[in-house]
Amino acid sequence: MKLLFKQHRMYESDHTQFIKGLKEQNPQIEAGQQQGRSLLWDKAPLSLDEQARLRESRIKQQAYVYQTKG
Repeated sequence: MKLLFKQHRMYESDHTQFIKGLKEQNPQIEAGQQQGRSLLWDKAPLSLDEQARLRESRIKQQAYVYQTKG
């Protein structure tokens, strides 16, 4: 098993090689990825009052949303 691991340790898929080449040609891609990530995920923490307000304003969803009340 160790021999198999040593033989394939340096293997890189075509996809990995493509991404590495793309990042070498366009070094600003990485900064753009981090900027996009920060827009979607890095949010300022909510105060306890804001958390309570959001929790209270949620509308309770029925167990099976596609069932009509009738």
